[in-house]
Amino acid sequence: MNQNTSKDTVTRHFTDRAERYNKSSHWCTDPVLAERVLELAAPKDTDQVLDVACGTGLVSRLFKGRTAKVTGLDLTRAMYEQARPHLDELVAGSAEAMPFEDATFDLVVCRQGIQFMNDAAAVSEMARVTRPGGRVVLIHLCAYGESDREEYFEILKQRNPARRNFYLREDLAQLIANAGYRDVQVHDHISPEDVDIWSDNGAIPEDNREAIRQVYRNASPAFQELHANSVTDSGRIIDNMLFGIGVGVR
Repeated sequence: MNQNTSKDTVTRHFTDRAERYNKSSHWCTDPVLAERVLELAAPKDTDQVLDVACGTGLVSRLFKGRTAKVTGLDLTRAMYEQARPHLDELVAGSAEAMPFEDATFDLVVCRQGIQFMNDAAAVSEMARVTRPGGRVVLIHLCAYGESDREEYFEILKQRNPARRNFYLREDLAQLIANAGYRDVQVHDHISPEDVDIWSDNGAIPEDNREAIRQVYRNASPAFQELHANSVTDSGRIIDNMLFGIGVGVR
């Protein structure tokens, strides 16, 4: 894939999503997920924090006021302009070639970002800019395993045509370890999502949303059991989506 074309596609996709991004999923502002991320990140008041693909600042705001400095990095102006109140510094740039010196940050976080980029390059850059003893936290949607992988990846592809990568939990662990982090662990967080709300992201046509519904309607028993996808009395589909929260130490 052409790298410049990919970045342009991602920027267009998130420009289209920017206006409604903060309300596009339960997990965006879920306080339970926020507390879990803070628990695993264990921020110190002296930490220099980097939020990679900071978007509208939903993760950055967890660390603002708890740490010495929060820096956000993102490509999409329509997203990152919303993040300014939650940042001490905003840098427009690519996670695959970060404009920071080596060993600059104590804590690097990224939620739902590396799926849209050269993930190995981005996580290697995270490791480069992390100080010895510093931490990384990656928070990304994952399939539960091989038995739901194909169906779930089709759903995610329909929702985010700009997506380049799809994950199992072990994929996140491998990315973190390959970048040179140690003591790698991946923790689970389950987020119940209304599929009609989750798919209405402002960046895909109704045909994609209907294709997503069809995957759920025709899902295999294994998929249904893992995702516990259920239909409400009003006909809405609820999916228990899995987030892997990968952590490592530099």
